[in-house]
Amino acid sequence: MDMDAFSAVNADKWTRLHELAHKGKLSGPEADELLALYQATSAHLSLIRSVAPESGLSASLSATLAQARTRFTGARSNPMADLERFFVLALPAAFYRLAWLTLACGAAFLIIGAAYAIWIGSSPEALRAVASEAAAKQYVEEDFIDYYSENPAASFAGAVWTNNAWISAQAVALGITGVWVPIILFTNAQGVGVAAGIFAAAGKSDVFFSYILPHGLMELTAVFIACAAGLRIFWAMVSPGPRTRLRAVAEEGRSLVTVALGLVLVLFVSGLVEGFVTPSPLPVWAKIAIGAAVLACYWTYALVWGRRAYLAGERGDLRREDAGYTEIAA
Repeated sequence: MDMDAFSAVNADKWTRLHELAHKGKLSGPEADELLALYQATSAHLSLIRSVAPESGLSASLSATLAQARTRFTGARSNPMADLERFFVLALPAAFYRLAWLTLACGAAFLIIGAAYAIWIGSSPEALRAVASEAAAKQYVEEDFIDYYSENPAASFAGAVWTNNAWISAQAVALGITGVWVPIILFTNAQGVGVAAGIFAAAGKSDVFFSYILPHGLMELTAVFIACAAGLRIFWAMVSPGPRTRLRAVAEEGRSLVTVALGLVLVLFVSGLVEGFVTPSPLPVWAKIAIGAAVLACYWTYALVWGRRAYLAGERGDLRREDAGYTEIAA
């Protein structure tokens, strides 16, 4: 099919459909015309996609048809139904798809962090390369602990939430590069490992873990989830399978932006724990138990609800009609 000739013949119809789809109020004859043009253009789009499925013309007509459809079908769902679908189906399914990759990222983090902690904690030369004796002593006895209580709990929780959400968003958005996720994992593991090593050298590992575990269990898991999402987008580009590379990246990108939105809420809970529980006078066992309970709630949500949604066919993507893949046939 000659696309240029086909476009020249039907351009007026597509332009008219676009005008009617975006017009404020339609008369009776205009509504009939809109429906007829919608049906004809749907057929045109099917032909175009059989020849050039990822073309700019295909995307443009899909957007016009979506707008036209809303004129005679109205809203497809109410906001509450959309929220229900997001939290009951889309988000847990997206988390479930990342479960094993999340654990792999966590394992890499722990290996790197433990290596740094053991090296610095057992080597006086390595410790001196990181900090002087006075600086290490001040960090262990004052700076590390004061970090969690020097600001009001509410403002500290908000700052932590914002910072961690930004890190997670970067991991998802820039994961397609293939290098950003390893950088995030390595630098964060290095930072935690160095801190643990300094405390180990001072014989106060218990103090370190009593402060890092209550919020860190969920906070670090959230970082691993974001890194897993970024890697999935990267792998969709490297190995798209039977899909075109553009479509594979688009589908994974939409699904995993769902993860980024969900992580905003996950990190909000983690920020509350870090701001209000970690520096609190509660017994250490109680603080760690709270952090462990938050983590258990996440994995129950991801593995139980997520598996159920995944087996039902949910992948965390937009509905196919919202993504522009299907239209009502003529």
